[in-house]
Amino acid sequence: MTRYFFISAILVLAVAIAATAYVQRDLIRIKIAAVNQPATPKPEGSSQSSATAAPFSGDAPWALSALPECFTQIEEDVGSLPYVRSHLPKGAVAIRPPATLVFGDCTIRVRALDAAVERGPDRFHIPPQASFYRSGDRLVLLHANGKRGELRIYKRSGLTSQ
Repeated sequence: MTRYFFISAILVLAVAIAATAYVQRDLIRIKIAAVNQPATPKPEGSSQSSATAAPFSGDAPWALSALPECFTQIEEDVGSLPYVRSHLPKGAVAIRPPATLVFGDCTIRVRALDAAVERGPDRFHIPPQASFYRSGDRLVLLHANGKRGELRIYKRSGLTSQ
């Protein structure tokens, strides 16, 4: 009886090993095929092809992080408003609305409580309780949502961090 048990266990183990090897071989082939796909060339001086890329849009306090051609996020603090406000850089100067900020081909329209961000066909809305600050060559965004807050510090893309 135990002899049949061992034989069936060996058969099940052999089938499991063979099936795993077959599936992994196909997964490896899929990975390699995905890596070897050629990239579509983009028009000279443009970051996207209007024929193939749909414009981005949406409501997001992280909208500036979605525009790496214009901004690079270098810091993020999330928590209670007092905690987040304590991380505002020393000497940061509030940008009073209404204001229009231009960084490369990105435009930020700072309004009383929110902001609109445009880059070519891309449109983002930073929802209410958005406040902007300048700290040296950095742009600081404080977004409050009730008693919680997010502080994001950006540098213009292409600038080195200090």
